Amino acid sequence: MDLRPARLLPLPLLLTLAVSALSQRVYTNTWAVHVTGGAAEAQRVAQKHGFVNLGHVFGDYYHFRHHRVVKRSLSDHRGLHARLQGEPQVTWLEQQVVKRRVKRDVYSEPTDPKFAQQWYLLNPNRHDLNATGAWEQGFTGKGVVVSILDDGIEKNHPDLINNYDPDASYDVNDGDPDPQPRYTQVNDNRHGTRCAGEVAAVANNGICGVGVAYDARIGGVRMLDGEVTDMVEAQSLSRNPQHIHIYSASWGPEDDGKTVDGPAKLAKEAFLRGVTEGRGGLGSIFVWASGNGGREKDSCNCDGYTNSIYTLSISSSTQYGNVPWYSEACSSTLATTYSSGNINEKQIVTTDLRQKCTDSHTGTSASAPLAAGIIALALEANKNLSWRDMQHLVVRTSRPAHLITDDWKTNGVGRRVSHSYGYGLLDAGAMVAMAQNWTSVGPQQKCVVSMVTEPKNIGGHLIISKSVDGCLAKPNFVSSLEHAQAHLTLSYNRRGNLAIYLISPMGTRSTLLAPRPHDYSSEGFTTTGDYGALLLQFTLVLYGTGPEVLNTSSSELSQPSNSSCKTFDLNQNCIGECVYTVTPAGHVKIIWKKLWMSVLKIQVYMECIPITFIFSHCYIQALSAHINKMYICMFTHILNIIFHNDYLFFFSP
Repeated sequence: MDLRPARLLPLPLLLTLAVSALSQRVYTNTWAVHVTGGAAEAQRVAQKHGFVNLGHVFGDYYHFRHHRVVKRSLSDHRGLHARLQGEPQVTWLEQQVVKRRVKRDVYSEPTDPKFAQQWYLLNPNRHDLNATGAWEQGFTGKGVVVSILDDGIEKNHPDLINNYDPDASYDVNDGDPDPQPRYTQVNDNRHGTRCAGEVAAVANNGICGVGVAYDARIGGVRMLDGEVTDMVEAQSLSRNPQHIHIYSASWGPEDDGKTVDGPAKLAKEAFLRGVTEGRGGLGSIFVWASGNGGREKDSCNCDGYTNSIYTLSISSSTQYGNVPWYSEACSSTLATTYSSGNINEKQIVTTDLRQKCTDSHTGTSASAPLAAGIIALALEANKNLSWRDMQHLVVRTSRPAHLITDDWKTNGVGRRVSHSYGYGLLDAGAMVAMAQNWTSVGPQQKCVVSMVTEPKNIGGHLIISKSVDGCLAKPNFVSSLEHAQAHLTLSYNRRGNLAIYLISPMGTRSTLLAPRPHDYSSEGFTTTGDYGALLLQFTLVLYGTGPEVLNTSSSELSQPSNSSCKTFDLNQNCIGECVYTVTPAGHVKIIWKKLWMSVLKIQVYMECIPITFIFSHCYIQALSAHINKMYICMFTHILNIIFHNDYLFFFSP
């Protein structure tokens, strides 16, 4: 008996299985539909069967979507398909499937002579900023404008000139449009040119290295080479805000361990105008170096620029993932990029004065421009990101993995955070990937809470605890927290001895003021002439978003029937009702019905600690009926802590 044909049978069988697996279809919740009779008929058919008419394609073809069908499925929805097919005016339809398409442009690594030394951009053997992950997705900063606020920019540098943008540049020191630095024998005005090259040094031109966003437009504002005043800062921060997308600043008050300083009136106004009016209302993005005062035991919490909610504060890591000797630790640091370290660790490659190249750029001054470049990549991926969206992306995509410090903590939403590194190392590839599908957060809400009603004696140790509801049931209700600020008025005679800590409801401890041995000043405090310490006033300011806004497109219009109104808006107009049930497992299902809107179902789990629920009426009903049976929590766009009842403050002089 000849067995050879039998031996060959498995091969075609395996091949068939492989082809079948590779060709498995993924169905979406959209249909292409051919409807005769015009747009009105297409709209009628769509509404009749619960579809959204996404619009006319061409001819008699229309694009329908059904929100009750999952966005991705391995099986088609034959029921809806059959109903549409039964319409006389529908002559053809097809549920859409996901198709894999690959861009045919060829990515190759830059050929610049110093690129191989840019270990922080591409380091096959260790960690890096994953710049190539963004470049491979096709994002190099095209169409994004970055301005370096510093001592000028050498606009004719051969590695910058092709990306130089005069509309993103100005000389505030001399009052003219030319940001060219002033040359000296010691080249002490090289700082801005070095920072500019990190962002947007041109790729593949045979010169020096490459910028993180090597196709971005780069400008410079010369403002540090002269007297720096509030007006100088304000003019620089507000330069051409409808053209410039990102402002990068690697400067601030003295890092001497005894200075407390920040923006004055005009600069504060410039920040506020920038985030509210810049980029057509999306907000200017301000990137700030966290400071180099580590050797002096300085704290960037005492720097009002890095400590502002309007800036993206960036710290440094060494090549080997250590905290650099110059680094300052503070609660305002959001993320980290690489920079210099010990003598055996590499530094940063970039453009230098007199049309030269350097491989020795250092400090947090080098970290902030790298972050600005990565942010430029994310902005190219999604031009509609607001300044707050960008902070969310930074927090959600930064990687703490290999950064070494003993102060890593896991906060209430499970993210690791450190006073030295913020949320970790920026990841360019992850940021652009998330940016492409990001849904913008809602308008910023602000809730101000008075924490004390009378002066408190700090003594050796003072603890203040207060229940906080985020201004529940008020127009400024903060349901998802982004920033928390403490506004304090103190009486004390030696500022450097005072320590202030904030303990979040989930137990995350943030250092708001660390002891500074060089700070003997009482400036900024009310002095009593003795060694007593008093807390005179204290307000907690919470920033974030309000309740999530539902999609109100015509496809989602539905009206609850036979409902009595239980919820009213500020004008006492009826806006909806809520229904809650408790499952056998003790979980709470709360259904919020809003008039003329779709039903929003939220599963609430008992494993979480109590927090203020997003819809107050539902929350109050459910909580009062089942207070001993369950816990309520909700995860929304919270950055670093989940709302609970109590905030704890420690004061230790």
